[in-house]
Amino acid sequence: MKPFYDLASLAKPLVTAPLALAFLDLDADRRWALGFPDRPSPLTVRQLLSHGSGLPPWRPFTAEPLASLLARPLPDHPLLRGATPGLATYSDLNYRLLADLLAQETGVPFAALGRASGLSAAPWGVAPVQVPDGPDTAAWTLATGGPPPPRDPRLPHDCNARAGMAGHAGFGTTADQLRQALARWVAAGWPARMAVPTAAGENGAQWGLGLQVLFDGAGRFGQLLSSLPPGPGIHVIEDAGDDAPSSAPALAADPGAPSGWWYHLGYTGPALFFRPSDQACLALLAHRRGPGGTLLDVDALRARRWQLLARFMGQSGG
Repeated sequence: MKPFYDLASLAKPLVTAPLALAFLDLDADRRWALGFPDRPSPLTVRQLLSHGSGLPPWRPFTAEPLASLLARPLPDHPLLRGATPGLATYSDLNYRLLADLLAQETGVPFAALGRASGLSAAPWGVAPVQVPDGPDTAAWTLATGGPPPPRDPRLPHDCNARAGMAGHAGFGTTADQLRQALARWVAAGWPARMAVPTAAGENGAQWGLGLQVLFDGAGRFGQLLSSLPPGPGIHVIEDAGDDAPSSAPALAADPGAPSGWWYHLGYTGPALFFRPSDQACLALLAHRRGPGGTLLDVDALRARRWQLLARFMGQSGG
């Protein structure tokens, strides 16, 4: 049986952003439609796509309206912090609101809309390799006073996604299925529409409408990919193992210059890269799990991705 992967946040650029670009006005004020009548400034789809809305990075997905949840004080936890004023702050909540708005505007449930992507919406018929609990589990308990949603191998790993939070996760794939979905995604012009500088973000990030700029500083993926020969193509690199990755080069503080590539990462291990100049598209399918089933930390996950990209570059003459 072919390995099946939880795409996690790659649902944002592959499912939610294309649907928003297809069905929604980017600049209409959606404060009232989304339940934020007391917000002093407009709330637009463009802001949500580029993470420039000012919403915090994460909140537990419960039946409570988001505006009410945001008004309540919460315990101290890195995932429960606020947005950085004046800078785009990557947030699952932006894409939760996009999913809500898409269902309102079209009258079609988000999961039904998302099936047009060619990816598999949860609950899945085949379970991906399970990723151990991460920091969202502790944050959920702190914020709600109760346990996170129960695990189900056929539902996404993220606590919010397991509870049904559409927009930011909830889709999975095999390598062949993803290759076909990416070919349609590129041919439809979605990534080219996303790769437009829109909002300056935290830590020097630059966000477009669903993808962010990949820089070429030392130890960054843009440095590695910058030597890929020009030419269009869809490349899916798969690693279903859970061996210990070799170390990646040290990450320099200076992000460098834009590499010509745009990208997005998924919590469970996958990654997506797109080069507008020739429409080259490259995706990694890997599990964020190491020997013994332990959760890879951020550095080990970067090393696994670097290892896969370096192997591909060597085979491609880059």
